[in-house]
Amino acid sequence: MAKASIPVDLFNPGQVFACLGFAEAADVLLGNAVGGFAWPRGGEPRFAIQANASEHPFGAVLEFLSKAHLRRLAPTGYVDPLAAGKKKSKKNVKKPRKEEQMDEESGVSPLHLIEAFPANEADRLALPLRLEHDGRHIDITHWCDGSSRNSFKLFAGQQRSDVIAQQMLEAIQTLCSKHNGKILDDPFGLTVPLGGSSFKFDSRKSWTGIDAGYSPDEQSHDVRASPIVEMLAAVGLEHARPDEFETRQVRYGIWGIPLPLLLARPALSGAFIGVPMRVFRFTLDLAGKNKIVTFAQEEAT
Repeated sequence: MAKASIPVDLFNPGQVFACLGFAEAADVLLGNAVGGFAWPRGGEPRFAIQANASEHPFGAVLEFLSKAHLRRLAPTGYVDPLAAGKKKSKKNVKKPRKEEQMDEESGVSPLHLIEAFPANEADRLALPLRLEHDGRHIDITHWCDGSSRNSFKLFAGQQRSDVIAQQMLEAIQTLCSKHNGKILDDPFGLTVPLGGSSFKFDSRKSWTGIDAGYSPDEQSHDVRASPIVEMLAAVGLEHARPDEFETRQVRYGIWGIPLPLLLARPALSGAFIGVPMRVFRFTLDLAGKNKIVTFAQEEAT
């Protein structure tokens, strides 16, 4: 069995969600993944994964993401307006902010029809996604969750889920090619200008016009963040949610011993499961129609 660890900023919720995403993906790709955090006094917090294969667990996940092909998922009988080239009339329509624009020049990801769809109906801009490579796949459907759980969908407006994901995959591919093996030293620390489109998980990309003093999107100023955090945080929320306990107030937990996914998932919500834990809270800020993750504070114990 292979074991490895990476540094993590515990106060960046997106990085914590992405840690669970790494473990979820490693479980699919390698089998029997367990993961846990370590926070030595005066030392660097880290997240470790152990899985069933001899491959480096973080390396295996990043290799998959760098080679994965993207599909949109839709229910049987769905008629695809994007592929049909249908567009709404732009007459008397207010020009959207850059944060809300979708990439009209981008291609449309292939569509795969499924019988068991997670929501009551399909939103053409926010269809669930499937990452495929070498006969294996990882689904990302949390923003379409039709259950009683909060979907924790942060992107809004005219942004398309597949456009965002494709941009993240291309950025990850570039990072993996440019940094090669060094990316495993600190995968969350490598940032790129992400522009307006993202899943809104990485706190380093969080801003509002009031906080920044101006609107970076209107000035075409890019804010740097991690495509690895953005993509794997979405994977991490596939079977788990942080606890949104008040209006845009959110709580999440980290755990201090290696846990299988069946226990790590409730631990992410801050639920006490009888192991050493720390709990953090943050505010979901608003930027236009989008919600954005801000840096967290630790709750007193």
